[in-house]
Amino acid sequence: MRDVALIGCGFVADLYMRSFATFPGIRIAGACDLDPGRLAAFCGHWKLRAYATREDLFAALPEGALILNLTNPTAHYEVSKACLEAGFHVFSEKPLTLFMDHARALDGLARERGVMLASAPSSVLGEAAQVMGRALRDGVAGTPRLVYAELDDGFIPAAPFRRWRSESGAPWPFEDEFATGCTLEHAGYYLSWLIAWFGPVVTVVAASAEVIPDKPGGAGVPDFSVATLLFANGVVARLTCSIAASHDHRIRVFADKGVLSVDAAWDNAAPVRFRRRLRLRRRLVESPVARRIKPKGESHPKVKRSGAAAMNFALGPVEMLRALDEGRPSRLTPEYVLHLTEVTLAIQNAGRSAGAQTMTTTCTALEPMPWA
Repeated sequence: MRDVALIGCGFVADLYMRSFATFPGIRIAGACDLDPGRLAAFCGHWKLRAYATREDLFAALPEGALILNLTNPTAHYEVSKACLEAGFHVFSEKPLTLFMDHARALDGLARERGVMLASAPSSVLGEAAQVMGRALRDGVAGTPRLVYAELDDGFIPAAPFRRWRSESGAPWPFEDEFATGCTLEHAGYYLSWLIAWFGPVVTVVAASAEVIPDKPGGAGVPDFSVATLLFANGVVARLTCSIAASHDHRIRVFADKGVLSVDAAWDNAAPVRFRRRLRLRRRLVESPVARRIKPKGESHPKVKRSGAAAMNFALGPVEMLRALDEGRPSRLTPEYVLHLTEVTLAIQNAGRSAGAQTMTTTCTALEPMPWA
């Protein structure tokens, strides 16, 4: 395995470190952060080498190292660009960029330098997403017709978010979260699954709005969005995101024979269930008894729940590292990363116009994990 380094030692960095601990053999070569106090606390907690500047970090890393860009979203483009120009592979936290022209520029730069570029979320490579994808390929529910995906997180402005701390003591970056918006922060969790299963989105019909204008640091930023996604293969999906509606993280695929579902987006081990559709006299009902779909074998290391999530954040970076070691393309292809970014930005930037947008990027469905 190649060396891994982190730029950005905030709240999410601890989740990555706890996840990397489940993969023996990966060496975390060091970390960098603009905040000296945060850098010292993080590196002290995880016993890592601290670098005051990214130039110092670059100079210490061997050729072919992978850098995780865990900075705040407004810095993603500039930091990833610097890493790519220095010849390193990059895995960025979501969103890849805030503007599509920046995403295309990073993609072009990565191709020019012959390095890999990918972005979160990694849950698309997790057990729940992969097992549900296999059930769809195997036709367990028949032909899929419609998908409802919900990413409503509850009324977050009323939560005690100022008290949320990571393992090394970093506060939850609520101002960045509210200023970025729940769509850019969270839509990818299910959007990545949908693209992995069904391939490219052809048309997005979306609307986004701000329904909580007095949230801290987020004035003028959408905190609700709803999108109808028309896929090239004919499947239609509705995706919602909000920080106002009651917590609901279900995804349901309505197919000819019944319904496939997962109830928790942020749990890699969330059960995948199938409920057959039945005729009961003159009524049509879904079976009260659900069949659980399980992986064919051992999937990937799990992590214990931390806050709202039980996700292994290292799945994406580890897939990149394994692809590099095995001399193969990563499952997180450049085309997939660009397409995920374009669709997410289309939903975020839809505003109240609710217009239809034709996507300009495309990709294939993702290659499944061998254990799925």
